[in-house]
Amino acid sequence: MAGASRTELLAWLNDLLQLNYTKVEQCGAGGAYLQVIDSIYGDIPMARVKMNAKHEYEYVANYKIMQTVFKNKKIDKPIPVEKLVKCKMQDNLEFLQWLKRFWDANYAGGEYDAVARRKGAPADPPATLAPIAAPGRSAAAAPAGRAGGRTPVSGHRSGTPNDAVVQALNGQVAELNQHLVGLEKERDFYFEKLRDIEILVQQKMETLEASGQDDETLREIQKILYSTEEGFEVPEGEEGGAVDEEETF
Repeated sequence: MAGASRTELLAWLNDLLQLNYTKVEQCGAGGAYLQVIDSIYGDIPMARVKMNAKHEYEYVANYKIMQTVFKNKKIDKPIPVEKLVKCKMQDNLEFLQWLKRFWDANYAGGEYDAVARRKGAPADPPATLAPIAAPGRSAAAAPAGRAGGRTPVSGHRSGTPNDAVVQALNGQVAELNQHLVGLEKERDFYFEKLRDIEILVQQKMETLEASGQDDETLREIQKILYSTEEGFEVPEGEEGGAVDEEETF
């Protein structure tokens, strides 16, 4: 099914994996891609796959599993992780089209119990963030003329958001807040790793300096760690604060 349409691909995916995806973009979370591969080989560690991933760092974790699988299975296909995790339609459509061709060429046939392979883990369609759009005003919603010099008091007032619009906006705000929580967790995760590297490099540098030695590579790593972008300034009183805090008892 080379060049299959979105509708055809989603119908195939939902039927094979017993999912309820409505957009190709939802595949960007990575879980569905991995389970398609599992339907071919039957040995993907599905317990580690986050089928209901909601945050980008969870998507990335899924793709790390996929990269390992591709390497072990000698599947010669680059995985554009940075593009796929953004859940853009075109990038995921192209990857899903390739995956369908790969499945057609390698699937042995027979029944595949997708739910059993997931061991009952939730597989709700991942949310895809959409821009918040201001509700438009149609001609039908234009202010009605005043009858007899009196303003009608019954019915929906023009310019006032109806319940459906309010609920939609509230839902998008909640989704954005959830996305923000995920970004903060991701930030803290990588910050801790950088901090560990900083401490390790600093300790190694001190050891070398004590013995009159030097290491150009370590100095380059320090240079990268302490470099800042143009326009960014370390807040006053925070420079070196992390080290002082750890050395204070």
